Amino acid sequence: MTWTVAGINFAHFHMGDNLRLVESHPDAEIVGICDEDPDEATLGLEDTADEFGVPDDQVFRDHERCLEETDPDIVVLCPVPSEHADWVEKVAPYGVDVILEKPFATSVEDADRILEAMAEGGGKLAVNWPLAWYESHRTTKQLVDEGTIGDVLEVHYYDGNKGSGRFTQVEYTDSGELHFAGKDLEDTDEAAATWWHQPERGGGSLNDYLGYGVTLGTWFRDGELPLEVTTDTYTPEWSPVDTHSVTIAKYETGLSKYETRWGTFTDPWVHQPQPKCGFVLVGSEGTISSYDYEETVRVQDEEHPEGYEVDVDPLEAPLENVLQYLIHCLENDEAVAFPPLNPEHCREAQRIIDTAHLSADRGETVELVD
Repeated sequence: MTWTVAGINFAHFHMGDNLRLVESHPDAEIVGICDEDPDEATLGLEDTADEFGVPDDQVFRDHERCLEETDPDIVVLCPVPSEHADWVEKVAPYGVDVILEKPFATSVEDADRILEAMAEGGGKLAVNWPLAWYESHRTTKQLVDEGTIGDVLEVHYYDGNKGSGRFTQVEYTDSGELHFAGKDLEDTDEAAATWWHQPERGGGSLNDYLGYGVTLGTWFRDGELPLEVTTDTYTPEWSPVDTHSVTIAKYETGLSKYETRWGTFTDPWVHQPQPKCGFVLVGSEGTISSYDYEETVRVQDEEHPEGYEVDVDPLEAPLENVLQYLIHCLENDEAVAFPPLNPEHCREAQRIIDTAHLSADRGETVELVD
């Protein structure tokens, strides 16, 4: 069969990436796109329709009309983070399966609302964390599962980008590549006009990147959660949200560090900054460094204390991207079990994020929230 897909809510520019997955899948097609707030969108609805050849009668400004007239099998949602639960509750009653772009939620309470809405609607939910599709991190998890470094004792994570302000305008080039045409915002009034710089809407580097770190970090640790969390953030004068955060998570085996940064010297998808973006794992019998976009990971063990490079493994079906995997689950009547996409796994990682916010607000170490 051909799986029909509608993209609804364009607040996050990752909608373009997800629609490209539909375009490239042999058994999927775009049947509708919808955005109700063009001033909020970081990716234009009309430009998207032109790029993907979506006819006018499949372009909507009302999500109910979109769902009723196109009757999609799958809905891709890219709302502002604070509205993830709201939008899942809007589409889930239609019985659709959902791809929800990261972050999963902005609170455990909202995560539970999402889980409840999907259970009542009967559809499957996959949470898309793009770092889950980086060959370096997938190879690292394989090495961990093979026992290459023994038990994972520490996870050290650093990730971010040059500055989220430039996402105020995103467009496609003639060759179909995404182009960030905006500018770095260094004025409070300009910054506050975008959801990226509105704390109540899920803005800030912590909300943007900590979920990546703790979701994959918990995956590397086979689900183990910390006992307590200590977080500090830096909020510059020109923005009402943090552009830098450091979270120390205390586990039974010691401390791990998760650091988020808007303001890296370079964007990692162009040139890796220093510190490099990615993960370093410390195990009982070795270490692994796994950096975003790189073609090798570096391993140390007792036999090779000087370290050695391991070529990353190419991704293979059905785990090459979120759409391919969700369709595989639907066709085989399987649960969305791959941990970084599994909503229950993401819900547990959300507990770390909630605790980090609470710690930063209180200025003290906080036990992991329930």
